[in-house]
Amino acid sequence: MNARLAQIKRKLCTDRLDGIVLFSSANVSYAAGYPCRDTYLLITSGKSLFLTDTRYSEELKDRTNGFLVKTYSGSLVELAAKECLRLGLKRVGFEGRHISYSAYALMRKRLGRKVTLVPKTHLIEELRSIKAEDEIALIKRAVDIAKKAMYFAQGLIVPGRREIEVAAELERFVRFHGAWAAAFPVIVASGKNSAFPHHITSMKRIEKNEPVLIDMGVDYQGYKSDLTRVFNSGKISNAVKKTYEIVLRAQKSAISKIKPGTSAKVIDATARQYIARCGFGGFFGHSVGHGVGLEVHEDPRISKKSNELIRQGMVFTVEPGIYLYGKYGIRIEDMVLVTAKGVEVL
Repeated sequence: MNARLAQIKRKLCTDRLDGIVLFSSANVSYAAGYPCRDTYLLITSGKSLFLTDTRYSEELKDRTNGFLVKTYSGSLVELAAKECLRLGLKRVGFEGRHISYSAYALMRKRLGRKVTLVPKTHLIEELRSIKAEDEIALIKRAVDIAKKAMYFAQGLIVPGRREIEVAAELERFVRFHGAWAAAFPVIVASGKNSAFPHHITSMKRIEKNEPVLIDMGVDYQGYKSDLTRVFNSGKISNAVKKTYEIVLRAQKSAISKIKPGTSAKVIDATARQYIARCGFGGFFGHSVGHGVGLEVHEDPRISKKSNELIRQGMVFTVEPGIYLYGKYGIRIEDMVLVTAKGVEVL
């Protein structure tokens, strides 16, 4: 049995569950140690069963160990209910955040009164928030490819080139350097577009002497990276330079607070309060960071509302920003690894 499955089974025992059905692809992949698609996973104290269809059944048998594979041509929810009944399970956890109401209703109907369904939130996500050494190695490789792409991007930022063309070149670059794909649609935001934190990369042409914000990451063997840099298509104005320096100092201040035992909200407040003291508090709305791993956005959440304590092995972004709508936006995003004594910028 792999260490992750052992952890999950201990959780089942603690929560007095006979089993749990995982619906989230990221959570199934975590438990399996293999990137799973369109597959559910039923874990009990004794058995672990993939619930899938013929597109993936032979692949799962070939690429994983310690799992039974159940193939079904109909609804996987119905198959999950069928297996719960066959195994005689009485209390079964399920991921309420990752199943539609109609799917839940169908499962509830098929189980009847013989099985009690228990919604479980963040059971697997909590385990995923602490990265093992093999996960850290994959994330570091994902970061390395993204960094190389950012260096490559410097030569792409020229007046007249379209945002979408820059994004296309970057997506091609990361694949040629070993990534499966970009982790999410590459954001290239030039000029006024950079004031929209998650701008949809457009056909706009880059103009001379304007900032160009690029937010991108890669998917390397299932693990993600997420970085943001701001380039310029010519001369940098004093206003843009001043804003950039404020954001950079805010980020460095936040990173200096990171160590095991620190509250996530303290990290957020450090960057947020510095930006506010510089007169731009009303122009920074989003949280300072988020976990990255099998998903681009996962636990921990580095926000003003989070009471979570930072622990060794967590990997997350630190990305303060200032967005002056109608003018420009600046965001600097790096990923960090929490170590025993502090932090490592990846």
